[in-house]
Amino acid sequence: MSSFEPTERRLAVTCRRYPAFPREPAVLVRLVKHIYKRVHDDANALLKPWGIGHPEYNILMMMYGTEGYTLNPSQLADAAGEKSANITRLTSQLCDKGLIERTASDEDRRKVTLTLSKAGLAMIGEFMPAICGLLERQTADMKATEMVQLEKLLKKFLGQLERD
Repeated sequence: MSSFEPTERRLAVTCRRYPAFPREPAVLVRLVKHIYKRVHDDANALLKPWGIGHPEYNILMMMYGTEGYTLNPSQLADAAGEKSANITRLTSQLCDKGLIERTASDEDRRKVTLTLSKAGLAMIGEFMPAICGLLERQTADMKATEMVQLEKLLKKFLGQLERD
């Protein structure tokens, strides 16, 4: 039994009670949420030996994927899809762990720059093989063409959400 079946049963009841309820869009939205939770939980379990969670991993990877390994907090919030208050908390934790460095701008002391530290880069090098393995396992049953198609459809879905 799929872990999504109870959600599908509840949707069937909802549709019976309210026939105009849009089942297919509801299934898609709930599938995305269900998938996110599973991806989040799997990543948290994998990253536990390194003492970080999925949100911290996302921040490290956003910085890793940037020239110079540097972003300011608002760029990081946009890239990681986190609220600024959460970025402040997460980056403080990463600073405390020595994985990123926070420096004030020379021109404006209110502006802050966040940069991956040597320890942060070393940690990424350590967990990257495990992360690659996890990503491969999570998509193992999908053909390359299916992944390309799903990427296009999810981008189309995101585009619609961003237009609203």
